[in-house]
Amino acid sequence: MEMRGERPVAERQFGLDWLRIGAFGLLIFYHIGMFFVPWDWHVKTAQPIEWVQWPMMAISPWRLSLLFVISGIVSRTLMTKLAQPKEFAKSRSWRLLVPLTAGMVIFVVPQSWAELRDRGVYSEGLVTFWLNDYAEFGASRGTPLPTWNHLWFVAYLWVYSMILASAGLLPSRTREAIQRTFDRLFSGWALFILPVGWLFLARAALLPAFGETHALVDDPYAHAVYGFSFFFGVGLARSAAAVSAIARNWKLCVIAAVFGCVAAFYTYLVGAEAAPVVIARAATRSMLAWGAILGLLGMAQAHLNRDGPARRYLTEAIFPYYIAHQTIIVVAGFGLKRMSVGPILEFIGIFVATTLGVCADL
Repeated sequence: MEMRGERPVAERQFGLDWLRIGAFGLLIFYHIGMFFVPWDWHVKTAQPIEWVQWPMMAISPWRLSLLFVISGIVSRTLMTKLAQPKEFAKSRSWRLLVPLTAGMVIFVVPQSWAELRDRGVYSEGLVTFWLNDYAEFGASRGTPLPTWNHLWFVAYLWVYSMILASAGLLPSRTREAIQRTFDRLFSGWALFILPVGWLFLARAALLPAFGETHALVDDPYAHAVYGFSFFFGVGLARSAAAVSAIARNWKLCVIAAVFGCVAAFYTYLVGAEAAPVVIARAATRSMLAWGAILGLLGMAQAHLNRDGPARRYLTEAIFPYYIAHQTIIVVAGFGLKRMSVGPILEFIGIFVATTLGVCADL
């Protein structure tokens, strides 16, 4: 049953499911890379590998934004199917808050324990930590506890979903006017240029001032990027004009993403932090991010729109594994680091543990 004023532009796009599966899978391998790259993370190898940062930088600007765009499309579709906004709110709360709570109480605990042990600020076992120290609601050892770590994505997605549910209470004329505004704004090359400009402003102005905290209430940069991505997906779900524009121009968007990636790499190789270089880096990363997102959406629409048992299976299975995967990576990495086996065996061990985790979870 559709909400009044809502009309789908097409039947279910299976390519979107494949893209979501691939995006979550890429995120999992990205987190494996975080153990080895010379950037801060929960637990790090004792011998960071410099070259790993380059493929990581190629996917970092768009990997999460793509998931939020897809989530916005899926959320709008689900809201259209349900009779009332409150039914949508109930459905999303059950789907998101239960895994978030279980994840914080169960899956994130070993991550925090391994992180504190690795930093040398905690000496007790996991069970003692779980029962006595995890729920301190403070940061006496330098890490806020309890925490949601990688599950911040789920918390943000729930908040955006509740805003969407509230918007569903608006009069149908208002919702239709908002959709028409979206259609006018994001048509032709404005579909590319306007979001790139928005992402550039967010990165150039908000990120230096506020950083990216993933703490929900003090994270304006993340909301400017991920909130925009989610609600862009909401509008895209019912915009025939934007969908058609992506279908026509997605190859050009891929080319723009490749150019943005090469140019962004150059700004990092220059190494300077002078204002012109920082501005150029923000601009090229924004071009890379949005070009990749539109390019992947178009590619999925053109080449991945097919069903099958694997799609149906993985569509349901990938999210539960996302909940658990980082714990496997962090704990396996912590154990292997203590064994001093070196980066190659660490990678093999983490990869095998993660793969076995997939099999167990699926």
